[in-house]
Parts: sequence; C-alpha cells; structure tokens
Amino acid sequence: MPALWIAHVTVTDEDAYGKYAKLAGPAIAAHGGSFLARGGRFVQLEGKERPRNVVARFVSVEDAVDCYNSDAYQEALSHAKDASERELMVVEIDG
Repeated sequence: MPALWIAHVTVTDEDAYGKYAKLAGPAIAAHGGSFLARGGRFVQLEGKERPRNVVARFVSVEDAVDCYNSDAYQEALSHAKDASERELMVVEIDG
C-alpha cells in the first residue's frame, strides 16, 4: 500500500539545512518518493506549529523507511540534525 512521509520542521540554520535539502531530494527520488508538498502554505489547527511541512509519497511504508535508512539520506540528514527541529513519520494510505 502507498505511504506518505510527513515532516514538520523548524529550520534553525538555513545554510546547513540547505545542504540537507540539496541531498535529501535525490535520495528520496532514488527510493521512488515524489513530493506532494514542500514548505507551502498551511493552516495549523492543533499541536505545535512548524513553519516548514513536507509530504512525499512512496510506494510503501517499507520503501519510505528504506529511504530514511539509506546511506544517501543519512548523509543528507547529518546536515539537518543540528540545523533544525523536526518530526518525521511515515503513514500508510488506506486503499
């Protein structure tokens, strides 16, 4: 079943996070992910607001998790860890 990779992000270091973004996009694409939303307009209705929200679609939860654990994505993530506060989840899509 398809899955969504959903990230909620507050960037604290624009330069370092830019390096993450440059590397993360190709890593996600290499695992079959495609972006549905990347930092666009949003309305926070509940919970902690994060100014950057990203949604990518994958063929399956497993593909999304494999992407996260890949060397390419972990290299990208090394630039984001001290440059942002983030929550990231993968959610299977019904049907």
